[in-house]
Amino acid sequence: MMKKITIPIKGMHCKSCEMLIEDKLLKISGVKESKINHKTGSAEIYYSAEKPKAAEIEDAISSAGYAIGEENKPGWINKNPGDYKDLGIALIFLLGIYFVLKSIGLTNISISGAGEDPESFGVVFLIGLTAGFSSCMALVGGLVLGASTKFAEKHPKASAFQKFKPHIFFNLGRIIGFAALGGALGALGSIFQFSSFSLGILTILVGLVMLVMGLQLINIFPRLSSIKITLPKAVSRALGIKGDSGYSHKSAAVLGVFTFFLPCGFTQAMQLFAVSTGNFLAGALVMGIFAIGTAPGLLGIGGLTSIVKGVFAKRFFKLAGILVIIFAFFNFTGGWNLTGISIGSSGERTNANAEASDPNVSLVDGVQIVRMAEVANGYEPNIFTIKKGVPVKWIIDAKAPYSCASSLVLPKQNIRKQLKAGENVIEFTPTETGALKFSCSMGMYTGVFNVIDDKK
Repeated sequence: MMKKITIPIKGMHCKSCEMLIEDKLLKISGVKESKINHKTGSAEIYYSAEKPKAAEIEDAISSAGYAIGEENKPGWINKNPGDYKDLGIALIFLLGIYFVLKSIGLTNISISGAGEDPESFGVVFLIGLTAGFSSCMALVGGLVLGASTKFAEKHPKASAFQKFKPHIFFNLGRIIGFAALGGALGALGSIFQFSSFSLGILTILVGLVMLVMGLQLINIFPRLSSIKITLPKAVSRALGIKGDSGYSHKSAAVLGVFTFFLPCGFTQAMQLFAVSTGNFLAGALVMGIFAIGTAPGLLGIGGLTSIVKGVFAKRFFKLAGILVIIFAFFNFTGGWNLTGISIGSSGERTNANAEASDPNVSLVDGVQIVRMAEVANGYEPNIFTIKKGVPVKWIIDAKAPYSCASSLVLPKQNIRKQLKAGENVIEFTPTETGALKFSCSMGMYTGVFNVIDDKK
């Protein structure tokens, strides 16, 4: 019959911590099993014969980077005035950067083209480069910035190269994963097709992860530091993912692969192009080269988090936290738009204020003709009044076919279309009055059809 020792351990904060300590304790002679729980801050050590020596247990825990003892629980609200001062400085600095970028036109980076598909792999790379400094920066970069900044904060003594390594593996995983999955798209036609609602929920979940990361970085609510979003321990072990704080080269690479499924308009445009090749190698090259193009922007974020030190590092972490929180709310809004859900009676109010006659809508042979242009920064016009029960022919002139706005969704009608250069036609018949929202696949650029009763 096995006997048990229970001891308190300080410094644990995730399942990776549990695995590290378990591995060290199992190396002690006589220890048959160990169960670690980072939530309770305790370790259960099981032995059958001779009781393990206290010094051996302490050395094992210490070698894993932790200590024996009770954890002091932090308060809900930070009472250190210095942290609020640093937060204010970071916010002012961030606003200054935004206005400078806006004044020189860098807040709306896009690419447009004349052809129906990218003419060469060089154009694919250019599209990736653009995405890496725009929509991918917002969606993927926010996730990377949060994770990498937390890593740098927890490892202040690590060298710049050590802090930068996870970004190399993240982008390698992203490039290899995109190439492999792009090849599958080319060979099989179309896979991994999520509905707009599913994409919306996924985007909201990513935003939630980013919000938690951002709030932990600004350190205004210390108790939130205990919240960790990680894979189940059994899954982590199966994937071979270990390492302090849940970070490892393998986990970074897996995260890079996962970004293939995030709803970035540029990414989806390239996925459609990969499908159209009908060839594994061509599809792999399209998505792989696109991922290579996004790497400079994403690696740039990694470079920032790897070089900060001292007092500046403390303020940089606050700045990064604010930025990640902004990205999180950006994702919440976009995700909500993708679900197509309206809150309360907002659609009815919009409908009541709609004009009965819309100059951008004409009736031809019993069909409502709606004309709209897709441009790099959205849709022009983006508000229309149409009549219930009358077929709609929606003609869209795509002037920026490789921008985020080119991936168009109309959730309530189950319509999802990747716009190509020139005129694109979408047909549907509205069956209910109210607001029919449409947006890009990230929910960033939006519009609405106000559906009214046909009283004529």
